[in-house]
Amino acid sequence: MVSQSQTVDHTYLVIERGRNSLETMADGEDTLFSKIIRKEIPAKIFYEDEQCIAFHDIAPQAPTHFLVVPRKAIAQLSKAEEADAALLGHLMIVAKKCAEEMGLSKGYRLVLNDGPHGGQEVYHIHIHVLGGRQMGWPPG
Repeated sequence: MVSQSQTVDHTYLVIERGRNSLETMADGEDTLFSKIIRKEIPAKIFYEDEQCIAFHDIAPQAPTHFLVVPRKAIAQLSKAEEADAALLGHLMIVAKKCAEEMGLSKGYRLVLNDGPHGGQEVYHIHIHVLGGRQMGWPPG
């Protein structure tokens, strides 16, 4: 068991220009998304409210690819608590509204990666919204 005064290191895979490496991040450590939320790093932000922001992905995997990110730093979905339920629901509603505004009337895919085997690269939960083309199945 970890006490509140200790930090836990998360080891995760980072894919960078075809080179895979293992990196660690302590709980509470700043992430790329924390810096985008504080506007310390530029991003193409197109939606903001008190609970979250949405911005275009820097390396889109579909004609439309954006992220919905909570302002509250929750490292992984598996670390979310019951008290986060309303926030998580809000992220889904914002994803839907933004997808509608971007004309994704034929459908879109929501992706939320969790942990190293789930392909999570930034340890601040976020929803990928991908659309603008026919998606295949299975995705992985």
